[in-house]
Amino acid sequence: MDGVAAAIVFLPGLALGSFLNVVAARVPLRRSVVTGRSACMSCQAPIAWYDNIPLVSYLVLRGRCRNCAAHIPLRYPIVEVVTALLVAACFLDFGLTAEAAVAAFFCCVLVAVSVTDLERGVIPNRIVLPAAAIVLVTRTVLDPSPEWLLAGVGAALFFFLAALAYPAGMGMGDVKLALLLGFALGRTVPVAMMIGMISALVPAVVLLARHGSAARKMKIRFGPFLAFGGVIALFAGEKVVSAYLDLL
Repeated sequence: MDGVAAAIVFLPGLALGSFLNVVAARVPLRRSVVTGRSACMSCQAPIAWYDNIPLVSYLVLRGRCRNCAAHIPLRYPIVEVVTALLVAACFLDFGLTAEAAVAAFFCCVLVAVSVTDLERGVIPNRIVLPAAAIVLVTRTVLDPSPEWLLAGVGAALFFFLAALAYPAGMGMGDVKLALLLGFALGRTVPVAMMIGMISALVPAVVLLARHGSAARKMKIRFGPFLAFGGVIALFAGEKVVSAYLDLL
């Protein structure tokens, strides 16, 4: 039954991914995500509905604008597919439940802020803070416990102190993202933080190899790595924590 639910939500997940592309493009510019038709970023020609079908239109158009033939960034179909897969995975793992809906919402937010951070170097307050509030309220309603609040505050405080100590390597957007992670993951948030920091070592090592000591002043966009850790902790955090405790 869970597999059926996952299959059913895959197509709506693609549509959600298409909407997240709009969110990532417009929110940092303080534009409405509700009003105004989508348009080509190159020629500004409005995009017809049949050219705005998630994934399908990109394949039919071969990644080109119908009007000016400008290249459509590959990130559009990638965001759509990744979002659909994550949403389907939430319902496959948690079943057709309210918890699955919260998890899917959490994953969608992680996708959106990862795109804005990668493309613009910003994790918008207009996305992450309302999302954090929604997740905290829903988590507390579904499973009343101080765990969610304490985990969020603790994770945010950890990264806030890190940002004070090393402002070139971490920004306040990462602190607010950690708040969201804690609210969503509870006691497994350290797993997300650890995986995020370990995965971020890869570009750090590359920068150090290329630029030497000058790499210390270069900021790594940490949001996508934290988001990656958040996804892993969402689906496997309890297993990781249990495995760690078994070693003690």
